[in-house]
Amino acid sequence: MELKVHDIQGKETGAGVVLADTVFGIEPNDHAIWLDVKQYLANQRQGTHKSKQRNEIAGSTKKLKRQKGTGGARAGGIKNPLFVGGGRVFGPQPRDYSFKLNKKLKALARRSALSYKAKGDAITVVENFSFEAPKTKSFLAVAKGLGFADKKVLVVIPESNQNVLLSARNIPGVKVVIAQNVNTYDVMNASALIMAEGAVNVLNIKPILTEKMTAQSEKFSRYGFVVDRAADKLQIKDAVEKAYGVAVTDVNTMIYMGKAKRRYTKAGLMVGRTNHVKKAIVTLKAGDTIDFYSNI
Repeated sequence: MELKVHDIQGKETGAGVVLADTVFGIEPNDHAIWLDVKQYLANQRQGTHKSKQRNEIAGSTKKLKRQKGTGGARAGGIKNPLFVGGGRVFGPQPRDYSFKLNKKLKALARRSALSYKAKGDAITVVENFSFEAPKTKSFLAVAKGLGFADKKVLVVIPESNQNVLLSARNIPGVKVVIAQNVNTYDVMNASALIMAEGAVNVLNIKPILTEKMTAQSEKFSRYGFVVDRAADKLQIKDAVEKAYGVAVTDVNTMIYMGKAKRRYTKAGLMVGRTNHVKKAIVTLKAGDTIDFYSNI
């Protein structure tokens, strides 16, 4: 899918950007989205709720009245849960609501959410922008130009920019995140996505952060990325340069076949393969580097 790039006034610049089918064009998995959103909301809970049980109430343990002969129900101490001011039975206790999800499932949920927005024409691509100083008025002018002044939107920028983040902080319904921190909840919670051109390139290419690749980058200025299988070398070069602001001198690509998988089911033995993966090894100009951990 290809989208036109707009400037901050909302006019088309004549340029275009390609949304990778592996990120923005997959068949959405609703259950993966539900699980990821559930985990996100669960992680927001502090879990500090607490009520006092019978043994934690301050009060006398003296028996209130004799056991028999009063005509009423028998009663022990004043801390009885049946009395006002007594302990609470099975009340809330401090607990951790977080739970684990596999990385691949979370990645699938994120891609599914982005694919939903792409299918619904809810993504607008704008050229990279910044402000000289943090001013809410400046961001409101951008919102008016792009037509999302009264909408609940998620603005995705390629890297941390304090002037942009602070300018949008006081505007209701607007959230600004960097591309590598995009999560399923924020995407589904927004009615529209405003993505900077560089942020699209960051989402289209996934860096390979292995020990071997890190050694290559330190010694030879080579960096590895997982890319769309349909992307050619020129598109990969352009995406890396726009996403990280570096000069690329060489691009080598290779396709790794998916691993063979076997599983026994009620229907019998099922044999298949995982999806093939296309990787690109990018060599940068002497002196240029990429810091993948600068925004963590």
